[in-house]
Amino acid sequence: MKLGMIITQTDAETVFNALRLALYSLEQGDQVQVFLSGKGVDIDRIDDTKFDVKGQARQVLDAGGQFLACGACLKLRDSDGSEICPLSTLKDQYEIVRDSDKVITV
Repeated sequence: MKLGMIITQTDAETVFNALRLALYSLEQGDQVQVFLSGKGVDIDRIDDTKFDVKGQARQVLDAGGQFLACGACLKLRDSDGSEICPLSTLKDQYEIVRDSDKVITV
């Protein structure tokens, strides 16, 4: 299965749980692409002692998941992106939605 995730927020527990699902899906042999949009591009700035979002994102990357981040949203925040938030385009988001078997938004 190809799983597409669109993350648009920075609530630590919500994002952490979405990334847990992404990691589990990868462990089942699925392909996972995560598109970060709006506040979601701040994923690498989420700092919470209960929910290690950065660590979970690293595990998703290490397991073969792919992150893409809205370039316009990054520019609004004067950011060039990062490994977890690589600069991407609306076309990339469209392709994730088009090509995925399932799409989840959080």
